[in-house]
Amino acid sequence: MTTEFDLGRLLAERGAERYELHGRYLNHQLPRMLHTIGFDKVYERGEGAYFWDADGNDYLDMLAGFGVMGLGRHHPVVRKALHDVLDAQLADLTRFDCQPLPGLLAEKLLAHSPHLDRVFFGNSGTEAVETALKFARYATGKPRVLYCDHAFHGLTTGSLSVNGESGFRDGFAPLLPDTAVPLGDLDALARELKKGDVAALVVEPIQGKGVHEAPPGYLRAAQELLRKHKALLIADEVQTGLGRTGDFYAYQHEDGVEPDLVCVAKALSGGYVPVGATLGKDWIFKKVYSSMDRVLVHSASFGSNAQAMAAGLAVLSVMENEQIVANARVTGDLLRSRLTALVDKYELLADVRGRGLMIGIEFGRPKSLKLRSRWTMLQAARKGLFAQMVVVPLLQRHRILTQVSGDHLEVIKLIPPLVVGEKEVDRFVDAFTDVMDDAHSGSGLMWDFGKTLVKQAVANR
Repeated sequence: MTTEFDLGRLLAERGAERYELHGRYLNHQLPRMLHTIGFDKVYERGEGAYFWDADGNDYLDMLAGFGVMGLGRHHPVVRKALHDVLDAQLADLTRFDCQPLPGLLAEKLLAHSPHLDRVFFGNSGTEAVETALKFARYATGKPRVLYCDHAFHGLTTGSLSVNGESGFRDGFAPLLPDTAVPLGDLDALARELKKGDVAALVVEPIQGKGVHEAPPGYLRAAQELLRKHKALLIADEVQTGLGRTGDFYAYQHEDGVEPDLVCVAKALSGGYVPVGATLGKDWIFKKVYSSMDRVLVHSASFGSNAQAMAAGLAVLSVMENEQIVANARVTGDLLRSRLTALVDKYELLADVRGRGLMIGIEFGRPKSLKLRSRWTMLQAARKGLFAQMVVVPLLQRHRILTQVSGDHLEVIKLIPPLVVGEKEVDRFVDAFTDVMDDAHSGSGLMWDFGKTLVKQAVANR
């Protein structure tokens, strides 16, 4: 008996119900939020750094699916690799053989971190972090992991225990007995290490929340302290890795830094198949997998599946052949310099920072009385509303998708696909300039929307 399934027909018949279906069966707050801020668009297709709606209007993607779409959407090389692996009808996930694709992808990844030796493949960034936490604890025999204030490492219980944002942690206790230290504070790190029970420090070389970079020399000095106390350095490169910051890994911006464990995910998927990877030193893996009895002591049901491995191999091939890392560095420098030049022009614009194509635009308290009173009104209702006021017209007027960098932050984070170039830089800077002109003018268009956001914020208290 032949089973018929027509995906195209299903989408044609019921695609218009997308927001209603989500509200009824999934997270009901998501469509509510999207309706409130006018982000309830209907995108029909995507390619590269753009979406299109049903009317053929293009939208510039400066969000890249929170960094997943490193190569943009539907890169032809990755698409072909997935068609090829499906057509090959491999005997995948037998559990009792060794397929070639995981080994080939591990080999390719490790070539970019020659001080590391082995890879564990899971299904996501949070799972890559969970693996690193488990491996660090087992390898060192110590229970506690240090993390940095405002860090984000995932939302499963282990990774949540090293999450520096209280908004994500509240209500989910008890968590693991891990400890926060300020990013860049070596004295605080040393004090914790002296207690003798620290297995590792897990750190984002550039924090995703707020786009804060570790101070120069911090990672190397932290590494020396950790080694002195027989603890490990874990680099969370889930968002910063694979070229995002203008080097293959963000920790490589600082000479002499060689983490014991490195977590990657997001862009490795090619935007298609979830995948995470934890890279580590040989002795750590050999301690965890110390005997044949422990061969499955840490595993993942879908880890190393052929589709994910094929996508990862295709992604790395494209990165090498199309000089993606160099493009991220050059285009990122151009975008950041163009935006930095606006800081002196706009009193509401406080700072532009970041590396490569990971850029934070921070807003701050203006000097003029009229703007300051409006700013104070927003801050009294909820910190972060001004940044949201900027994000909305970027989409509504200029069809550019961006995000506020975190809850209660007046920061917009730009993490576009790594394939963007000068054309996209021009489009974004022109749009951003228009929105800033409006925010500083007496027209009140943005500020009228700000009052709507204030009412919504007050109603949600």
